[in-house]
Amino acid sequence: MAPEMTPPAAAADFLKHAGWDDAEILPLAGDASFRRYFRVLAPGRRAVLMDAPPPHEDPRPFLTVAEHLIALGFSAPRTLAADLTHGLVLLEDFGDARMREVIDAAPEAERRIYADVVDLLARLHRHPAADLPPYDEREYLREVSLLTEWYAPALGLDLNADGYRAAWREALAPLLDDQSVTVLRDYHAENIMLIEGRDGIESLGLLDFQDALAGHPAYDLVSMLQDARRDVPEAIEAEMLARYLERAKPADGFLDAYWLLGAQRNAKIVGIFARLWKRDGKPRYLDYLPRVWGYLERDLQQPALAPVRAWFDAHVPTHARGGAQLA
Repeated sequence: MAPEMTPPAAAADFLKHAGWDDAEILPLAGDASFRRYFRVLAPGRRAVLMDAPPPHEDPRPFLTVAEHLIALGFSAPRTLAADLTHGLVLLEDFGDARMREVIDAAPEAERRIYADVVDLLARLHRHPAADLPPYDEREYLREVSLLTEWYAPALGLDLNADGYRAAWREALAPLLDDQSVTVLRDYHAENIMLIEGRDGIESLGLLDFQDALAGHPAYDLVSMLQDARRDVPEAIEAEMLARYLERAKPADGFLDAYWLLGAQRNAKIVGIFARLWKRDGKPRYLDYLPRVWGYLERDLQQPALAPVRAWFDAHVPTHARGGAQLA
């Protein structure tokens, strides 16, 4: 087992006190943060061990949002045991059928599965936001600034960061009054499990929502339909966007918000993936940059993005877009 996927020292005692002292611990996954996941196997049962080590991680927001989602009837992992001092949480195991791999193996299921995940959002958005911090201007601007803080320096670009933030501030202003729903914030095909033995929306296991905020209903929809990690055909995006509009009946201006938050999210991801490569030594994230830039370029063509598009056209030359230069 690679050192980075060796179970934490406190895991054995934690599992013993949780009644899983006869369990085997196997590496399951890491992610873009300090969190790691292990599968815990015991005779006739299994679970997932989340290692969210302090001070880098705090599992309490995850547990709070999971409780909220479960109370609303959604499939978030149930907590079996927790040791917050060491950042260890034993969770319900949703199995191995992840949305991305299921669609890759059975492309004919793509439309049906996307319909289900869009319907889940429409249902979630019928409920008021959980008691969470707001997705406000400060957070939006902090996120988009990752592009000027990490991507631009990696290419030797000295960009006008103040003008960049001013352009975003102007474009995002119409969205700031809508913090009406729980935004899971990382809602995409690698964070959805298809749970065997459950039907409909209840078969969709939700993961990686510890950064949830109270925000705009377009955010998670664009996160799913402009997925940084897999190509979503534009025809599927258009069909599912129409499906959401039909089911959720959002307020006027939703389409502008969709493109705005698509651009905001994709600009953020460009910066995050550059940081994961440069600071954290994870070059595999560079492979996603051309796809993310493709989404961003398309979003920028929308009228609602005019101030941001003007800034990009004035300051970011064509050769510096796309991300292939960093590979």
